[in-house]
Amino acid sequence: MKEESESELETTVGTSEAIQSLKKLTENFFVRKILRSLTSYCERDKANRLEVALELYTGVRKDACFKCKTAEKLLKPVIEKSAKTFGVTPEGLKEKFKEAYWRRGLVNVIKGISFFGVQRPFVPGAPFQVVWNITKACNLRCKHCYEKAGKPASDELNTEEAIKGIDILADAGVVILAFSGGEPTVRPDILKLVRHASEREIYVAMATNGTLLSKKRVNELKEAGLQFVQISLDGSTSETHDSFRGTLGTFEKTVQGIKNCVEQGLFVEIATTVTKHNLAEVPSLIELAEKLGVNWFMHYNFVPVGRGKEIVALDLSPEEREQLLKTLWEEMKKRKIEVLSTAPQFSMVALMMEGADSSELVMPTHFYNPHLGGQLKNLAEFIGGCGAGRFYISIEPNGDMYPCVFFPHEQEVKIGNLLKDDFEDLWRNSPILKTLRNKDILYENCGSCVYRYVCGGCRARAYNYFHDLKAPDPGCTLNKEHYRRLVTQINA
Repeated sequence: MKEESESELETTVGTSEAIQSLKKLTENFFVRKILRSLTSYCERDKANRLEVALELYTGVRKDACFKCKTAEKLLKPVIEKSAKTFGVTPEGLKEKFKEAYWRRGLVNVIKGISFFGVQRPFVPGAPFQVVWNITKACNLRCKHCYEKAGKPASDELNTEEAIKGIDILADAGVVILAFSGGEPTVRPDILKLVRHASEREIYVAMATNGTLLSKKRVNELKEAGLQFVQISLDGSTSETHDSFRGTLGTFEKTVQGIKNCVEQGLFVEIATTVTKHNLAEVPSLIELAEKLGVNWFMHYNFVPVGRGKEIVALDLSPEEREQLLKTLWEEMKKRKIEVLSTAPQFSMVALMMEGADSSELVMPTHFYNPHLGGQLKNLAEFIGGCGAGRFYISIEPNGDMYPCVFFPHEQEVKIGNLLKDDFEDLWRNSPILKTLRNKDILYENCGSCVYRYVCGGCRARAYNYFHDLKAPDPGCTLNKEHYRRLVTQINA
C-alpha cells in the first residue's frame, strides 16, 4: 500500500513538473513558432499539417508531402512519450486517433499551446464545440427559450452561406458542430448541412425538442452523418413537461423521439433546464432517462435570457442549486448513465464531496466528466470551469457570434460575424473572449475563490443579472448576498 502511494505521489509530482516544464518551454518564442508551423495548412495534402502527420502515424494516410512526413517524425516520439506518462499504450492511442474528431482534438490542443501557451484554464486553438442556432423557427413555445423562437428570422443564412460557414469552422479546426435553434429539424436543408459538416470530418450533433423525430427522420439524419442528439425533457410527467413547453401532447412525442434515437444507435442525451417548477422531479427524470436507455443526462442551468426573463422568479436559490448539484453527484455515482451539468459549480461540489486528495478525481465539465486518476489530477484546473468563449461559442441564424447561446444579442458581447469577419483572428484576439478566459480578473466572490479555475461561475448568468462579464454568478452560495439583493429588486 505504501509503495502504491509513493508511486502515485511520484507520478503526480512528475506530471505537475511536466506541466510546468511545458509551460516554460512554450513561453519561448521560437518553440511557439515551430508549433505554429506544424499546424499550418498544407496545400498539397489539403489539410492541416499536424492532421496529416497524425493520419500518417495511425496508418489512415499512406503518403504525404515532405514537410508533413517530417511533422510525423517530430510528432511520433512526443505522442509515445505522452502515452507512457499517462499510462496509455501507443497502440491504444493509434486506435483512438484513427477517428477524425480525436485527431482534430489533438491538433486543437497543440494549436492552443502554440498561440496561448499553457494557461489555467486552457484555451484550445479553436472552439472544441460550436452551437449553431441554425433557425429561429420552432413548433413549440417554451417558457425558458433563450431565442424567443417561433417564426424564422428574415436574415437567416441560406444554404450556400451556411455551407460556407461550415467550411470556415472546419478549416479553423472546430471539433464538434451542434445544430440548434429554434428547432433545427424544421429547417428544409438540415440534412444537407449535417451531411456537409460530416464530410468535412466534424463531429455533428443536434439539440432538438424531439417531437418531430420519427423513425424515418432519425434514420435520415443518421445516414447524413448525425452522431449525437440532445433532446429536451423538462419533466418526468406530461403535466410538468407540457406546461413548460407550452403545447399539450409534447411529452409523449418527445419520449417517442428519444426511443427512436436510442433504437437507431445515436448517442443520446436528455437535457433538463431545472427551475423551481421541476426541481422535485430531477431524480425521477434521471431514472426515466436510464430506463429509456440514453447515454447522458444533462442538467441545464437556468439563465434569464430571451423568454427566460419572464420567469426569472423561478430561478433556484444558491442553496437549492447546491443541493441539486449534490443530488446529481449522488445520482451519477449510482446510475449507469453519465450525469452532467452546465453549472460550473458542479466541479466545486464534486471536489468538496469527494476531496481533492481522493485516489481518483472525477472532474465535471460541460462536455464530459473525465476520471482523473493519479497523475492526471493536476489537469483539473486546465480543463474545468465555464467554457463560454473558451471551449465553445454560439452562432445565430444570421451568422452573428456570441460567447455562448445564453448571452443576449447585444453589441457589447457580440464577437463578430462568421461570414463577415476573420473567424480565427477573432478567436485569438477578441477583447470579449480575452476577458472571459481570465479567471483572475473576476469580481468577488468569484475572483478570489480557490475554485475559480475549475468553476469561475457561469459567465452568462453573471452577465444577464449584472450586465458585466466579470460579475459574480449569483447562483453560488458564496455569492448568496448578491442573490438576495436581486430577489429584493425583483419583488419590489
